Amino acid sequence: MFRRRRRHAEPEADAAAPAPAPVPARESGPWDADEPYPERSRVDLGGLLLPVIEGADIRLIAPAEQIVGVAMLVDESALQLHVLAAPRSSGLWDEVRAELAEGVKKAGGTTEEREGSFGTELVGRLPVEGQEAQTVRYIGVDGPRWLLHAVFSGRAGTDPAAAEPLEAVVRDLVVVRGEGPMAPKDTVELRQPQEIHPAGDDAEGDGPDLDPFRRGPEITETR
Repeated sequence: MFRRRRRHAEPEADAAAPAPAPVPARESGPWDADEPYPERSRVDLGGLLLPVIEGADIRLIAPAEQIVGVAMLVDESALQLHVLAAPRSSGLWDEVRAELAEGVKKAGGTTEEREGSFGTELVGRLPVEGQEAQTVRYIGVDGPRWLLHAVFSGRAGTDPAAAEPLEAVVRDLVVVRGEGPMAPKDTVELRQPQEIHPAGDDAEGDGPDLDPFRRGPEITETR
């Protein structure tokens, strides 16, 4: 049997054409490394891909050998970030938030919960010797097998305009939890890029106090 040829052959798809980039399912992060997220210029810290804003001073939090977090200082504001491992079945923020409130109370401060840009957040008022009490915002975002813990202090603790650029950093960062087994609340370790130097408890430099509890990074309060 003979078949009549088509007058116009249909154009074949260009096999070499790149596939379109996946579209993020949400409008903003923080993002998980396994989901589509917008391409940006970010510093690779291992467990975090951190957007950097102009004029920011970045310090790794490493009171011992392990890098447990990162701090970003801008003008008179500070953002402190930690990532904790979480179980598959449930988030950790409700539990960690209660532990933070108890830690602030033991330090002689007060707390209140309120709805903020990232859901329920904790606002703490912490006593500072010889100064007015410091206001600190504790924010938690539950992701797939991780909890992002963010602390806003300095002007960002009380001034929404000062907090806005740092909140934008949180919305645009990427969490790289990794596939290895970790116990709930274990810290997702970060690593040092060449352009950033770690800062321990005795780090020098001006800026707002990054340690409202006066003994190591706030992450210790969630243990």
